[in-house]
Amino acid sequence: MLTEEIGAAAGKVWKALDQNGEMSVAALKKAVGTKEPAVEYAIGWLAREDKVAFRKDKNVLKVSLKTHQ
Repeated sequence: MLTEEIGAAAGKVWKALDQNGEMSVAALKKAVGTKEPAVEYAIGWLAREDKVAFRKDKNVLKVSLKTHQ
């Protein structure tokens, strides 16, 4: 998988979270419509850049954008 593809998926994930707020990983995969591993790698990319926050709700992992002040 190319870095460019992961970077493009990261942009789509960020946009989906910006528009929809907190989402489950499954909902993000559906919203982004990119190959499954690319979305997961993109979430990792954004986490490494400290752009997203995680919350576990029962057995569902939720992802949201961090608000930096």
